[in-house]
Amino acid sequence: MDRRAFIAGTASLLALSRFSQAQGATLEGLLNEAASFETLQTVIVARGGEILIERGYRGRSTSRATNIKSASKSVVSALVGIAIDKKLLSGPDQLIAPLLKADLPAKPDPRLRQITIGHLLSMQAGLERTSGAFYGRWTAGRNWVQGALSRPFVDEPGGDMLYSTGSTHLLSAILTRVSGKSTLQLAREWLGGMPGFAIAAWERDPQGIYFGGNQMAMSPRSLLAFGELYRNRGRNPTGVRLISEDWIDQSWLPRTASRFTGDAYGYGWFLRRVGEHEVRYAWGYGGQMLYIVPSLDMVVVMTSNENEPSGRTGYREQLTGLLGRILATQVAG
Repeated sequence: MDRRAFIAGTASLLALSRFSQAQGATLEGLLNEAASFETLQTVIVARGGEILIERGYRGRSTSRATNIKSASKSVVSALVGIAIDKKLLSGPDQLIAPLLKADLPAKPDPRLRQITIGHLLSMQAGLERTSGAFYGRWTAGRNWVQGALSRPFVDEPGGDMLYSTGSTHLLSAILTRVSGKSTLQLAREWLGGMPGFAIAAWERDPQGIYFGGNQMAMSPRSLLAFGELYRNRGRNPTGVRLISEDWIDQSWLPRTASRFTGDAYGYGWFLRRVGEHEVRYAWGYGGQMLYIVPSLDMVVVMTSNENEPSGRTGYREQLTGLLGRILATQVAG
């Protein structure tokens, strides 16, 4: 982490902490002070399906679409779970090589035939990453699916977590091939029963496959609707089931951990403890955050400038610190 960014982040958190104590840690006070986070754009706090407070900063609105970046990986995970429920896929243990046979290298590494759907979901494929320093070269290629499958192995399938958008993009390609429909069509059909959920725009690869795990535009209100679906254990407000409870449980089961944050990772969701509460969260570059706190029946959305990093700068931890203080107001209440 950059030292200046760390110092700035620490100062901001200390200021927020002092403000919280002085104001009795009210939601209104916390969100007023959160305006000091220079790249923060929106915050929504909901409990029990009701919005407690929402705020837009610097002219932003919670109804305006924004690029949620890698937070979209959780959406792709949901689609995979629904595809399994619909018997389009057999389950997390299904091997991917037969599904992507046309895109395998001419002389594939034998380990490609060991990779499963579950390995892609938990970032344990073993293939060299396509994120971070490798991202630009990968997306500059003519065929992203082939490019992801052609990466050299740096670990065994099922080994350590190797965060890679290419893994999620392979899932998008698989969903497209087993269903005969685009991933965007599937999202609109399968998740459209959740009021407020909408994907405004989504980038595609050179072959027309929607970008699994990045470049998806949703409004903060739409991201909230998606979070509410998980908070409500897969049912929409009228009780219609869209995602199975079993898939939610599988997605939130710790399977590996990030070497960058130490946080656990399931199937497209990060897992960590914030204060006294277990939190499941989606995280996108820049600070696009969807937090679900089952113990408090809460969903919290935060969106930020998509072009500014949030990991190495300490900004993601600032947002998590803000979340902790938000949760404290509800416990105190």
